[in-house]
Amino acid sequence: MQQNNPLKRKRANAEPAAKEWPPFGAAKNLSLSLASLRWSPEALGWALSAGSGSETLGGPAELGPETEIYCRRWLMLFLFGAVSASNAFMGLQYAIISNTFMRFYSMDSLAIDWLSLVYLLTYVPLILPVLWLLHNRGIRDAVLVGSAFNTIGSWIKIGSAGPDLFPVAFLGQFVCSVATVFILGIPSYLASVWFGEEEVSTACSIGVLGNQLGCAIGFLLPPILVPNVDDLDELAHHIRVMFYITAGVATFLFILVVFVFQERPPLPPTLAQATARCIPAEEYSYVASILRLLRNRPFVLLILTYGLNVGCYYAVGTLLNRMIISHYPNEEVNAGRIGLTIIVSGMVGSLICGLWLDRTKTYKQTTLAVYLMSLVGMIVYTATLDQGHLWVVFITAGSLGFFMTGYLPLGFEFAVELTYPESEGTSSGLLNCSAQVFGIIFTICQGKIIDAYGTLAGNIFLCVFLLIGTVMTGTRRKDGGNFCPAEGSHFEEQLVRLLFSASADGCILTPTDVPALVSSAAGLIKSDLRRQKANQIAKEEAERQMSGQDYGATALLAQTQPASSQP
Repeated sequence: MQQNNPLKRKRANAEPAAKEWPPFGAAKNLSLSLASLRWSPEALGWALSAGSGSETLGGPAELGPETEIYCRRWLMLFLFGAVSASNAFMGLQYAIISNTFMRFYSMDSLAIDWLSLVYLLTYVPLILPVLWLLHNRGIRDAVLVGSAFNTIGSWIKIGSAGPDLFPVAFLGQFVCSVATVFILGIPSYLASVWFGEEEVSTACSIGVLGNQLGCAIGFLLPPILVPNVDDLDELAHHIRVMFYITAGVATFLFILVVFVFQERPPLPPTLAQATARCIPAEEYSYVASILRLLRNRPFVLLILTYGLNVGCYYAVGTLLNRMIISHYPNEEVNAGRIGLTIIVSGMVGSLICGLWLDRTKTYKQTTLAVYLMSLVGMIVYTATLDQGHLWVVFITAGSLGFFMTGYLPLGFEFAVELTYPESEGTSSGLLNCSAQVFGIIFTICQGKIIDAYGTLAGNIFLCVFLLIGTVMTGTRRKDGGNFCPAEGSHFEEQLVRLLFSASADGCILTPTDVPALVSSAAGLIKSDLRRQKANQIAKEEAERQMSGQDYGATALLAQTQPASSQP
């Protein structure tokens, strides 16, 4: 099994002059197009340009198969998705029946909420060490360690099936939450390493679907496996059975990861991935990479908007049981089914968004449209929650989940485009870190608001921040111009003018602006699709050199013509 990190692979050729690096492995495995690409580390990232095709080592390189797509890529994807689903299930198995566990452990609602919030809290301090491990040891070791923590935590929780064993339950959840740090940011990295240019976004969506599938099972099974019975001994038995099932599944998946999961394919699937492999270890700095990302203004804005959207999603999922029970008493099972509806519709939305991105490459427009519809879905859900018709809540919650969950792979893939050739794991990790921070803040604040003022006020609280995220993702002036920070201008002042409409021309988002806003998609986050540009440059360079070789062969044939054939 291949376990080498792409950034640590030793090159077969000597160091070339300047910043031009040779192809990955032997020259015959890659075309001249990749050898002539020029990568220059700069303050805001790596600058990509096409170099001179003649500056290759050892003379003209042979044109050979530079990329290849392997069938086993689907096995890697679905195995990772299963591990992610197992981990996500454990994160929600307490929250969806929080009232049952409150009575079983004799704890208040906030204590039970922390059994889910610990997943978010653990991520923030551990993400940078885990990203370092991902860079230095590779994706296989990251998934292996994550699966191991998931298995250990699941067995610890078996010992928590007693009314006085809440600390053991929290310890088990904490260990499982460590696994999340290793798993959550993998989909975009795995998709880029294993999948071709026309399917990378779909693969990322399927990787995210694994997490969503686990959430769906977490909403569905706990209310069925752990009924809200009065006898605590019987309740402890049901809880123990649920924990045994999750521990058995986690152990089986860990064994599969040990023997089946691979680091990467022998040959890269795309020209962009092949070019990224050419970056030598001595030219790559983990700390410098993070600093470049944090100086990348479009990516930083995406971090904020992604955190606002996904943080709202985490808050809704964690507090769903409390919101449903407050309006529909004794409907724990239906609360789980509503959560299942949110996740299943979101899985469909994620898959559709991934297919759409692979087909159109309209990252900015699609991101903005889905973000706007997430806001609309949250407003409709808020307005219909207390109407007394549970079937209406199923419909509105499903529409909310379709767009809010569908945003997850969009954020990952848009981040990869904005930050290429930086590691996909780093960009995804920073996005998830933002989501965890906002998720903790929103969940605690909304929970307090619900306790004090009711669910309507709590959901309006989330709607306000989704509106801010939508405005930050893309805003259009009334005069038809695009709001973009001017070179050398004070960005913070422009943002305040945008949000509060204090400028003379007024940056106001009105309903009539929405179609034009979505179609133009020109706002605070600029659509700088670097990975697409890298693929395009490599293809154009390959075509140019192929054309040059044809001309050279024609000239050689003309020179070798017999003298008698000339007039």
